[in-house]
Amino acid sequence: MKTTVEPRAETGLARVVTELCEANGHLTRRTNEQPLPSRAAIAEILDSLRAVLFPGYFGASEIEADSLPFYLGSILDDVRRKLREQIRRGLCFQCNEPGDRCLQCDADAKDLTDRFLERLIEVRRLLATDVRAAYEGDPAATSPDETIFCYPGLLAITDQRLAHELHRLGVPLIPRIITELAHGATGIDIHPGAQIGESFFIDHGTGVVIGETTRLGNRVRLYQGVTLGAKSFPLDDHGNPIKGIDRHPKVEDDVIIYSGATILGPVTIGRGAVIGGNVWLTRDVPPGGRISQAQYVREEFAQGGGI
Repeated sequence: MKTTVEPRAETGLARVVTELCEANGHLTRRTNEQPLPSRAAIAEILDSLRAVLFPGYFGASEIEADSLPFYLGSILDDVRRKLREQIRRGLCFQCNEPGDRCLQCDADAKDLTDRFLERLIEVRRLLATDVRAAYEGDPAATSPDETIFCYPGLLAITDQRLAHELHRLGVPLIPRIITELAHGATGIDIHPGAQIGESFFIDHGTGVVIGETTRLGNRVRLYQGVTLGAKSFPLDDHGNPIKGIDRHPKVEDDVIIYSGATILGPVTIGRGAVIGGNVWLTRDVPPGGRISQAQYVREEFAQGGGI
């Protein structure tokens, strides 16, 4: 009598590999798809851009005045080449044209890279106001140099301002990669779409969240744990969130928001207002208003709304 031997089922690591391959589906990118931008390459580009925006603080520490033009030109030439490739990847990923290269994406990447580099002049002007705000706003700061070199808030703001320029130009993926790299390094989460005025200061910073459609005026100061978020997500007829609508706060000039405050929805915080720590706020605040946790609770119950 002939005995039939059943094939032995895969066990151990071989079985895990087989099932992962079968289960991944859309989680695995195929070889014929356009490559994604490289997070490592973008991190290198950011390091180079910081060396351009703050020469002597990042990158080479000793730079003579007569060699500065050559130094900056050399870095920017390298940035232009690397950033163009990363932008091309992002554009090709978005359009996903067949073939090794999408010629239109290549041309668009060149144009977008050059337009972004031109905006570095304005970014540096804004960062100079942020450095001054950090130094003047923190009595513990011994010099503007200390705020540039050491403060996580300024690092997060620098990266967001760069990401915001790419976001405005319509560059896909890369702006969000930049702000998430800053988020991981500092604990400060600022969406690249947020519009931020001059002289912005984040003190301490850990746990700060600033949503996509937030608009901040000039000389705004935030402390750790502040959330400027959305109260709700309007849905379309198919139950999907509606994109691109205002859903985050507008904070006017000279506003201070203390630690742990949560402000939700498309509300307006008027010029010169002060929002106390741990306040949960879902309504407008008039110019010059002063909101504390205890005061807010009293007002809400007096209006019959509760909290």
